[in-house]
Amino acid sequence: MRRPRRSPEFVLMNKMDDLNLHYRFLNWRRRIREIREVRAFRYQERFKHILVDGDTLSYHGNSGEVGCYVASRPLTKDSNYFEVSIVDSGVRGTIAVGLVPQYYSLDHQPGWLPDSVAYHADDGKLYNGRAKGRQFGSKCNSGDRIGCGIEPVSFDVQTAQIFFTKNGKRVGSTIMPMSPDGLFPAVGMHSLGEEVRLHLNAELGREDDSVMMVDSYEDEWGRLHDVRVCGTLLEYLGKGKSIVDVGLAQARHPLSTRSHYFEVEIVDPGEKCYIALGLARKDYPKNRHPGWSRGSVAYHADDGKIFHGSGVGDPFGPRCYKGDIMGCGIMFPRDYILDSEGDSDDSCDTVILSPTARAVRNVRNVMYLALAGAAWPLPPLFLPCPLPQLAACASCLFCFSG
Repeated sequence: MRRPRRSPEFVLMNKMDDLNLHYRFLNWRRRIREIREVRAFRYQERFKHILVDGDTLSYHGNSGEVGCYVASRPLTKDSNYFEVSIVDSGVRGTIAVGLVPQYYSLDHQPGWLPDSVAYHADDGKLYNGRAKGRQFGSKCNSGDRIGCGIEPVSFDVQTAQIFFTKNGKRVGSTIMPMSPDGLFPAVGMHSLGEEVRLHLNAELGREDDSVMMVDSYEDEWGRLHDVRVCGTLLEYLGKGKSIVDVGLAQARHPLSTRSHYFEVEIVDPGEKCYIALGLARKDYPKNRHPGWSRGSVAYHADDGKIFHGSGVGDPFGPRCYKGDIMGCGIMFPRDYILDSEGDSDDSCDTVILSPTARAVRNVRNVMYLALAGAAWPLPPLFLPCPLPQLAACASCLFCFSG
């Protein structure tokens, strides 16, 4: 049977249909490729003046340029928390940890621009959409961990309740509008030598015993005046405008034959390093540098002088700076016996000398209490002992480690 002959118009129409189908297939493939490229670009980490090496971020600018890193994906209900470990605080410790919108400007620290929030390590302030922060927590240094998260209930509403942690312990929280695309983890840096390690999959566990002990250090201090205790850190909170704006941290227990020596490490010298370390009577005036009034002796970091009950000091040792360790102790006679020596607070009523550490006229002056290791001893200073229980004299040994 002869097959019917198709008209030229019919053949042309079929070819046009095949051609349209082919073009539609090409457009479909191109569209899929574009979607993949957009998604790949959307979920891509962004950074400027930051060197990224795996989970390690380090500052790569000239200290006049802000370095900023924004993670590739926002926090979610299933992954609502991240942490940053400070490996090196660098020259100024200007490290910021917080949350920002997806296309946040990389020329600004997190928290400086609207719809962003960040906890800044150098001053302990919270910056919430403006370049002026408010006091929020303590300063952070090398070895500290700063965490940031969003409460899970916030993902069901349009308001984000954001919280921050330091070394696993909550510092505080704030509220801000939830961005349509979510809030992305961000890290800012602004000085040479700064380096952190990013933990995007960190989990906020319960506060274990080691974390809960942070506040217990406050019990070690008998008096605190214009000084805040945060773990083993002492931070000056005074105004620093006059000679009487002195911060005092005086231990609850005096030095004894069982515990005759203590040290402080200068983490931040502040503006002029007005830090004094020494011994004073229990009722020593709270607004006087140790060593300035009777019944006290102290080694002053700013000038390296020793002050013994007078406002005029004598040359004694080197000046002390950031990272230096200052120590003070008593060399008791071998035959020295104190009946009241023990763990009770009653011993403070009998023994007059108590370890003291002061930060004076120095805004945001921080010291770290280190109870380990002696250094090179300076010449011993022999003091007449005011206690009838002691022998003719006891000596105070001051040490310095550079």
